[in-house]
Amino acid sequence: MKMFQSIIAALLLSLAVVQTGLAEGLSVDVNTATAEELAEVLHGVGMAKAQAIIEYRDENGEFEHIDELVNVRGIGLRTVDRNRDRIELPEAPAEQ
Repeated sequence: MKMFQSIIAALLLSLAVVQTGLAEGLSVDVNTATAEELAEVLHGVGMAKAQAIIEYRDENGEFEHIDELVNVRGIGLRTVDRNRDRIELPEAPAEQ
């Protein structure tokens, strides 16, 4: 019985490690993502902060620079810095 418990514990730990590894390569476009996508990909951003990002985006338009996220209530510079490699902002087309 103890061996069975050890095997189950090892499997659960393996799944947790794999899940974390898969999430490491993810990125998200903060101008188009849903709250669920933002909460899943960004470190330190749960559903409440993700919804705040969407509300800010809806009220103020698309983000032009990653640092604008600090204007969202509950999002500080530390959160932005932790997620710089996970945040996508497609470049705006050049005006002619």
